[in-house]
Amino acid sequence: MPAIHKAEHQILFPPSTSAFYIQSNPRHAPPQTMSQRLFSALKKGSSTLHFFKEFSFYSIIIVSWLPAVIFFQEHVAALHTIKGASMYPFLNSGYHESQTKDVCLVYKMNPTKGLERGMLVSFRSPYRPETLVVKRIIALEGDRVYTRSPYPYPIADIPAGHVWVEGDNNADARNSLDSNHYGPISVNMINGKLTRVLWPWGSMGAIRWEGWRGRTKVIRGGIGV
Repeated sequence: MPAIHKAEHQILFPPSTSAFYIQSNPRHAPPQTMSQRLFSALKKGSSTLHFFKEFSFYSIIIVSWLPAVIFFQEHVAALHTIKGASMYPFLNSGYHESQTKDVCLVYKMNPTKGLERGMLVSFRSPYRPETLVVKRIIALEGDRVYTRSPYPYPIADIPAGHVWVEGDNNADARNSLDSNHYGPISVNMINGKLTRVLWPWGSMGAIRWEGWRGRTKVIRGGIGV
């Protein structure tokens, strides 16, 4: 009879049932030992440390390349987005229909060397120095220009070290803030020459100025053109 009671006790309360209950209820699990808690903390800390090592590694790479990128953009070449209709229709040809803005490559090495009439150049606006603008060189030093309103004189003689710049869309003075507003600019203000259109796809290609003729009358050192 005692053996039967012992068997019933084993059936009703098998050892595995108690273990399963403890495993499925973490609150009733035995507390971790100090070494177990330390191992768990070290494991979590190792993952965090690995993340910070990776983050620091890539941050150092980015920071180390940043001066080179800035130097390249300031002194070698940069991208410039043409804003407004000042150079329409040569640039931003779809401006009035879709407001599409051309993206051009500006070559910045020796920006004042080899300047020619018809070239597109970038410089800081004399009226708004924080703004980078793009205009076309109309006349070089020694040339005589027949100006338009609002320039106060009908003729302007270009002094040494200066150029006369205008926007292509200059039939109305409101379309282009150029030398007809602020006069000839110093060549030292020029920080780049536009060499290619990179966007949109339909306008991609080299920017050519050879043989360009505009509406503005220019006397080239005494030779009328």
